[in-house]
Amino acid sequence: MIKKEKYSAAILVIGDEILSGRTQDTNSNFIAKEMEIIGIDTSQIRVIPDEKNTIIESVNELRVKNDYLFTTGGIGPTHDDITADSIAEAFRVDLEINLEAYDTLKKYYEKIGSEFNDIRQRMARIPKGATLIENSISAAPGFKIENVFVFAGIPKIMKAMLINSLKHLSKGKLIHSISVKIDAVEGDIAKVLESLNDENENIKIGSYPFFNSKNDFGVNVVIKSIDKECLILAEEKLKNYLSKNSFNYK
Repeated sequence: MIKKEKYSAAILVIGDEILSGRTQDTNSNFIAKEMEIIGIDTSQIRVIPDEKNTIIESVNELRVKNDYLFTTGGIGPTHDDITADSIAEAFRVDLEINLEAYDTLKKYYEKIGSEFNDIRQRMARIPKGATLIENSISAAPGFKIENVFVFAGIPKIMKAMLINSLKHLSKGKLIHSISVKIDAVEGDIAKVLESLNDENENIKIGSYPFFNSKNDFGVNVVIKSIDKECLILAEEKLKNYLSKNSFNYK
């Protein structure tokens, strides 16, 4: 991959249990934070069901639009774990027993005294040509194929897989950010935020209102940029406007 200033990533969360509300997704939050640390901008987080066609369509769309695509969920041993099958179809390659994955799983289940049965052997099925991603928690690997990284849905395992995948990622320029807490409602500062945003395409401004009580409310404004000078200039302009118009901030 050609070295660039900015890289983008999408996160695809796969699982009926997420959409039903039975399970809360924390994986995308963790991935997005880790990506920001290494200068990769998360462009989209999408939650989809365990449906093969939906997975295939989403993977093929997002892997083309982004430098990286991370998927979570659906690589376990049960009938509804169809992510590996779907990824193989998306890339038009065979899904086959990976001997390295098979051997790792066999040794793991022998070590813990459990049968390495046909159901568990399903987790050794990997799309042809993919690189395994180590699972230091429970042995069943994730995998990488081109720019797509396929992780487990269990948060502890997903985190371990992500850490083991960082070596495959190109780092972008560090994304700098500043935060200003303002005693105001969004409508009072919307115009100045729009003006600052329009002035410079190298910054990104987020406005996040909060309301803790009738005496504790306001807006947290977050400005981000890979260009530190642009960031400092935008911060100065915002604070000058706030001071001129008698808004309290910190």
